[in-house]
Amino acid sequence: MEYQNPTRTRSLNSDIISTLPQNIIEDILTRMPLRSALRTSVLSMKWRYTWRGMPKLVFTDDLVASNHLSRQLKKYKLVNAILHVLLFHNGPETLEFDCSVVRLHMESEFAQIISYLARGNTVKKIIFISDNRSFKLPVSFFALQGLEVVHLDTCTLEPPLTFNGASSLTRMTFRNVEVSAQVLQRFISKCSLLHYFVLVELEKGIESVPEGNNFTFVDLFQCVPLLNTFAITKHYMKYLCAGGMPYKLSTSLVHLNYLFLNVCLVEQNEISSALCIIRSSPVLETMKFLMYDNEKLPVQQTATNFLDLEGYPDMKLDHLETFWINNFSNLPLEMEFVRLIMAKSPVLKKVRILLNDNVSVDEEVKMLRELVSNPIPRASPSAKLTIVRPETS
Repeated sequence: MEYQNPTRTRSLNSDIISTLPQNIIEDILTRMPLRSALRTSVLSMKWRYTWRGMPKLVFTDDLVASNHLSRQLKKYKLVNAILHVLLFHNGPETLEFDCSVVRLHMESEFAQIISYLARGNTVKKIIFISDNRSFKLPVSFFALQGLEVVHLDTCTLEPPLTFNGASSLTRMTFRNVEVSAQVLQRFISKCSLLHYFVLVELEKGIESVPEGNNFTFVDLFQCVPLLNTFAITKHYMKYLCAGGMPYKLSTSLVHLNYLFLNVCLVEQNEISSALCIIRSSPVLETMKFLMYDNEKLPVQQTATNFLDLEGYPDMKLDHLETFWINNFSNLPLEMEFVRLIMAKSPVLKKVRILLNDNVSVDEEVKMLRELVSNPIPRASPSAKLTIVRPETS
């Protein structure tokens, strides 16, 4: 009979996980689906209350079993489950509240949940994903003064007049958020700690550009002096660049290292705004552009020599390593823009051009031949230019 070391047997049978420090156990639980984390309460007396200290609560529509349940009944059970969890949760602070329940249309129930959370005002991060753009965030949302991270997807932002800003906010993502320029300005005017700011949309974003627009990129960047990541797409871009931009901002964006812009190069205001931001960002490391065509006439044409290399003797991109252009239509101005950036970036490593699907194979071959016969001047000898065709289904 084989001899077994009793010490070794005890070590194999011991509950190693339960001996871990409480904060490690809670961190493990946060990496599990919430429903699974809650079910650990039946393991033992020790585990019965462990989930209550979880710093991150992620509510999705699979929190409750849904076999043969109608949508209304499932929504009722889910709301009860969420409120039950919040009632018994006693962590030092709810660091993250993520409510992604798009398919159940829980906007009104979300207002009830936020009202409950606002009582303790301990939420540091909130993610709300809806599919109803007309849904207005509840007034109680603006009482969460301790928020540091906000991600809003498909809703309307309309804070009460008494709202004084979110002074603790460091990261903000608005995706398909209906917001007026005045509200956006008021919302970020006191966000001096904001360093991550994303404004993206699939359809309409900020209200259409009125005459005498008084909220531009200049005003926006004055509100966020610590910005290191900035991304903005079409409709928001069109509003904030209305009226043009100065040659360079009066105060440089000394922290901005990641920039994503959705730009129409035949619009004077948009390309001048893009160039102003680039000139004013001395530490840019990654720059990505998504090109689009002007869909409405008349087109505000940009001069053909607008991007002449000799016209930018003071442009320096000493830290730029990655430069991407998506939806590249092989317009002369687009190629001139690539030439300008590559000529001003001494440490550039990667240049990636993703072609628009309207660029034919013949046009691509012609473009490649021109690049061979007339190479792009490169400040960086190690810069690698890659041209990619879009994937076809």
